[in-house]
Amino acid sequence: MKAIRHAVILEIIGKEDVETQEELAAALRERGILVTQATVSRDIKELHLLKVLADNGGYKYATLDKAEKGMTDRFIRIFSESVVSITAANNLIVIKTLTGSAAAAAEAVDSMHWSPVVGTLAGDNTIFVAVRSIDEVESVIERFRAMAK
Repeated sequence: MKAIRHAVILEIIGKEDVETQEELAAALRERGILVTQATVSRDIKELHLLKVLADNGGYKYATLDKAEKGMTDRFIRIFSESVVSITAANNLIVIKTLTGSAAAAAEAVDSMHWSPVVGTLAGDNTIFVAVRSIDEVESVIERFRAMAK
């Protein structure tokens, strides 16, 4: 029964913005699954659900992969709105950003999981991006410029 309930919970939160445990319990009851709030609470923990910002400005339950997708989209938006310049220095790419936004812009780079990118180091308005080889630097810069548009 638990496996079925978990599958239904994942289906519900995949289709609806569920903000509270009570809303989730009600949605389960509508589908013929009678649960207590305590059971829903345990299910949320077992499924590792997170509360994330919904499109309507409220919050909703989501799985970790959905939460990460939403965060990646936000970080990319921050990247595109904050990049001032992108230059290369051997196998390093130096990205200048608006003051205070380098860390979030670097998180956008890290969230892409690009194989040529070995890592990032962010200050207040500068990001150093270490690229695996000098041969890959230009293609990575092109991708950054596309993200910044």
